[in-house]
Amino acid sequence: MNSIAKQSDKTIDIIIYILLGIVVLSVAYPLYFIVIASFSDPTLVNSGKVILLPKKISFEGYTLLINHKDLWTGYRNTIFYTITGTSIGVIMTMMIGYALSIKKFMGGKFLMMFLLITLYFHGGLIPTYLLVQKLGLYNTPTIMILFGSVSVFNIILARTFIRSTLSQELYEAAVIDGCTHIQYFIRVVLPLSKAIIAVLSLYYGVSYWNEYFKGLIYLTDKELYPLQLFLRSILIENAIDTELLDVEEALHQQRLVEIIKYGLIIVSSIPVLVIYPFLQKYFVKGVMIGSVKG
Repeated sequence: MNSIAKQSDKTIDIIIYILLGIVVLSVAYPLYFIVIASFSDPTLVNSGKVILLPKKISFEGYTLLINHKDLWTGYRNTIFYTITGTSIGVIMTMMIGYALSIKKFMGGKFLMMFLLITLYFHGGLIPTYLLVQKLGLYNTPTIMILFGSVSVFNIILARTFIRSTLSQELYEAAVIDGCTHIQYFIRVVLPLSKAIIAVLSLYYGVSYWNEYFKGLIYLTDKELYPLQLFLRSILIENAIDTELLDVEEALHQQRLVEIIKYGLIIVSSIPVLVIYPFLQKYFVKGVMIGSVKG
């Protein structure tokens, strides 16, 4: 009987491993294909001949990108927006989350309900655009940093994490030792909340890094453009109407677009891929605890 049960367990394990393998391949292969396609001849890529290994290896696409005058301006701006915006977002989110985690906080439930309403109802693009102009934020770096710097979803994660992780007894002990709310927040809450801070940093960081819509709507000065907007501009610059060119020029222009396309994805993804492994050990713990209803 035991042997039959063990055999059944092995069969189930094999099926699970096969299914997990299929899931991993379905996620990993597109990323791998983008990498090898960025080093391959675009003609071979379009004809479906590049499957497992790059063919006719060429660095022309990366050379064109690296030598493009606007790429490094975009990197500089996006790094500044990401670091500054993420720092502000994490600090504000943790402060609001801590305040809302206090059960005796008067008006806490009303404030939480007020914040939740903003998840479902928005002012709309035109009223927001007019507001940005009235506040004098149009075409300034401030709009890229402050606008949307705090997420209600992240506030809920922080609030739930703090409430479920830090006990009331810990706060009472700190009060007996003479701690104020600010001292308790800085000396106790923040050091014990590394997991959720890492999660919030990743969420805000990726959001700022991928942001281009705000720049498209609210920025006119190219010196302030984020990286994603420059990458979009590079593609548009090279995607000239082929009807205005002869056959050879049109083919050459199309080849440039294909060479650059995959390189753009790699260039814009590298920073996030480099940073994520350092935050991974906190990520699962922070999300699991922060997502439990508190």
